[in-house]
Amino acid sequence: MGVNVGVDRLRFLNPVKAGKRIRGRGELVAAQEAKGGIQSTLRVTIEIEGEDKPACVVDTISRYFPDQGA
Repeated sequence: MGVNVGVDRLRFLNPVKAGKRIRGRGELVAAQEAKGGIQSTLRVTIEIEGEDKPACVVDTISRYFPDQGA
């Protein structure tokens, strides 16, 4: 089971103009034990085609717990 804990360091760096293509890229920046499961921090970068600066960068925090029924 996975639970979204929240976000950290949300930054809007560049507006996305109408008609521009975007893509998301994720990078695992941390993983540690936390209260019977694993907590991970994933840095998500939203890139804009043809632009040097990304539109948005955010660290998402999630917790994952092993299946207790198996």
